[in-house]
Amino acid sequence: QVQLVESGGGLVQDGDSLRLSCAASGFSISYYRMGWFRQAPGKEREFVAAISWSGGTTRYGDSVKGRFTISRDNGKNTVYLQMNSLKPEDTAVYSCAATKGTQAWVKAEYDYWGQGTQVTVSS
Repeated sequence: QVQLVESGGGLVQDGDSLRLSCAASGFSISYYRMGWFRQAPGKEREFVAAISWSGGTTRYGDSVKGRFTISRDNGKNTVYLQMNSLKPEDTAVYSCAATKGTQAWVKAEYDYWGQGTQVTVSS
């Protein structure tokens, strides 16, 4: 059974940091580009970050560039999202996803999705 399970979310203050994890089971992430997306209440799901199979190439949404870092450990079948300098506008449910597609910033390209973890940043 294919599963992606996110963890590490929580309630933090403006300027704090969090590290999200996404553990995969039922398949090997080694063959997939991995991405993080987020969705705030009443808004569309937004691309946050993506990483290539090897981890050598990353891509970020404009709103998180310079603050967030995506990484992966294929041996642990896990993807991470380090979030620094968090802002209230980062508040959302963060989900990880897996794709074999080439446009990793496009949510429709993704094959598998996790349920998400809530991140709340207070001002």
